[in-house]
Amino acid sequence: MLTIKRVPTVVSNYQEDTVDDAGAAEPVGCGRSCLGRCCLPLSKLPLYAFKGDSEISPNSTSEGFFFLNSLLLTQWDERMSRGLFRYDVTACEAKVVPGRCGFVAQLNEGRHRKKRPTEFRVDQVLQPFDANKFNFTKVGQEEALFRFEPATNATPVDGTRSPSVVVINVSPIEYGHVLLIPRVLDCLPQRIDRESFLLALHLAVEAANPYFRVGYNSLGAFATINHLHFQAYYLSVPFR
Repeated sequence: MLTIKRVPTVVSNYQEDTVDDAGAAEPVGCGRSCLGRCCLPLSKLPLYAFKGDSEISPNSTSEGFFFLNSLLLTQWDERMSRGLFRYDVTACEAKVVPGRCGFVAQLNEGRHRKKRPTEFRVDQVLQPFDANKFNFTKVGQEEALFRFEPATNATPVDGTRSPSVVVINVSPIEYGHVLLIPRVLDCLPQRIDRESFLLALHLAVEAANPYFRVGYNSLGAFATINHLHFQAYYLSVPFR
């Protein structure tokens, strides 16, 4: 079984305010410190750079692969201590259902009552992106954990590139629940493609953890936001 261990928290450098000579914080971008084009290029979001396809092996036991787990869980715990989640998922009761499939059942009343309601009809899986509806460019940077990019793209965000970012899921279903948002500024609809799928696979490989899961759900399959994203979290039982 997965043991939930609290790890020392760190303060991300993007949380530091820009201070002028008078000692007052200066607003940057639109002033909301969001993940849109107005603010993200001005942020100091930490970068996790992964190796290319030819340099990585899913069977590697290098200690470097475990850095992702430490980085993700340290920052996730820090966001929990700041009260950024809508409920405490670690207090939810869960158990493995007897049988050969090993289904995990969880009683999560908070997700049922407090999860963001969908703004889209569910009779069409593929729908165009609508900037007027909620999307991840409107998320505050306090919910963002780090950029997740190939080493070849390990450069500052300058407004000409669209970075992939990892943010917390404020309505989590498991410990360490995050969202991987490919090329967040490109505002892609919730439709999986080869490039985004490979990015999600890289996240799973970098974690190299049998308890770590990466998933995808479309509109009509309980996705409530039509902005391309993957789910990732630590399940209480290992993959087998």
